[in-house]
Amino acid sequence: MSEQVWKSKLFIGGRWVEPSSDARIDIPSPSTEESLGSVPEAQPADVDAAVAAARKAFDEGPWPRMSAAERAEHLVRVGQEVEKRYDEMVASFSAEIGAPLAVSRAFHDNAKKMWDDASTLHERVAFEEERTWEDGGHGVVVREPVGVVATIIPWNGPVATASLKIAPALAAGCTVVLKPAPEGPMSTLMLAEALEAAGLPEGVISVLPAGRETGEHLVAHPDVDKVTFTGSTAAGKKIMSTCGERIARVTLELGGKSAGIIADDIPLDEVIPSLGFAGIISSGQVCAAITRIVVPRERQQELLDALVPMFESIKVGDPAQDDTVLGPLAAERQRDRVEEYIRVGKEEGARLVTGGGRPEGLDKGWYVQPTIFADVDNKMRIAQEEIFGPVVVVIPFDSVDEAVDIANDSPYGLSGAVYAKDEELARSIARRVRTGQISINSWGMCVTQPFGGFKQSGLGREGNVEGIAPYLETKLIQYA
Repeated sequence: MSEQVWKSKLFIGGRWVEPSSDARIDIPSPSTEESLGSVPEAQPADVDAAVAAARKAFDEGPWPRMSAAERAEHLVRVGQEVEKRYDEMVASFSAEIGAPLAVSRAFHDNAKKMWDDASTLHERVAFEEERTWEDGGHGVVVREPVGVVATIIPWNGPVATASLKIAPALAAGCTVVLKPAPEGPMSTLMLAEALEAAGLPEGVISVLPAGRETGEHLVAHPDVDKVTFTGSTAAGKKIMSTCGERIARVTLELGGKSAGIIADDIPLDEVIPSLGFAGIISSGQVCAAITRIVVPRERQQELLDALVPMFESIKVGDPAQDDTVLGPLAAERQRDRVEEYIRVGKEEGARLVTGGGRPEGLDKGWYVQPTIFADVDNKMRIAQEEIFGPVVVVIPFDSVDEAVDIANDSPYGLSGAVYAKDEELARSIARRVRTGQISINSWGMCVTQPFGGFKQSGLGREGNVEGIAPYLETKLIQYA
């Protein structure tokens, strides 16, 4: 990888500047455990500088005062610059997080879609709307940018997640300070290069890789008007509490424990191709993964007979090889967490059907075999808590009503799937499951449509016109 300015400087207010300290983030390879290099680690002083630049750009600069169509032209250019860096971003994400190339490509394809979608939002959102009401009243409803936005993203899809958040924020006319996680900063700093090349006005965007304490400083900053966060539910609760102290606006996209319900009328060869990978894609490090498979009791063994050979045939290994299906976990602590849940599942009495250990021949790297537990009770911890690893639990049911109850008996509600030949039955089940997105006879995250969760899976929506709404304040101007 060629020398880049982001290896020594921070991107603050649209310019590469010297960091306030010599603190650095070392980036280990999840597949070899060797260092990939390091980048500057932002400190609270850097956050203060970025927020000050964003505040000035919002209060005095041209960005929020441009027409939405003018801002859209800049977003088109960002998308073009992201596309130019596609191969480099894909390789970087695979190296620093351990995602197989196919997964990395899919994430970065989505990033481009998000910029393209955001660049057309002005054609679908009424920033001004004439209103009349009783007694001859009339006026205009104006939708204005909320202000300075703090954007905090996780490591499991940094460029895609950043794009999902900052593209609509910029389309709304907001200014943004983006804090990527310390585990995946390289590809996000390449996004900063794309933002610089697109020529956004001074102060509009900053990108500051940093750890938790710096993130907390950003969330609590009095000049930040809104916080948007993707990450764990535990962290989301803390962020929501901090924002509540000063009534800052907040959007949260948090954890998931999504269920895939299989009806008794559908052949499993129509289910396995999508459901088989829905729980373990990117080694299960996807918030919307289908990690609970809810199956008729009399079909559980039939499902296992189809699913186990598929899991055991999956190539686990070097994420840089095109035929690798599962790479390592992103961090050693993440592997430790997954292995602890596997131990808990055994203690709880679930039946370990396949996996549960480390793959043979992979002495270096944070790998875990794709794992299936069967005969799982939905009250077990492995059915209730987000594992964030390649672990799927199979939960039998005796009636459709019970299947829906199992799917809904969770603190989460982010994604889901229903598999049934009877379309009316499938749609009925889908409407009864309390979740933000649910697929019928397939699974996937539709990033250009509203995405977000019920219950402890989050607050607010991202994507499409629903995704720009949290970045807008609504004002009524009444005419005499």
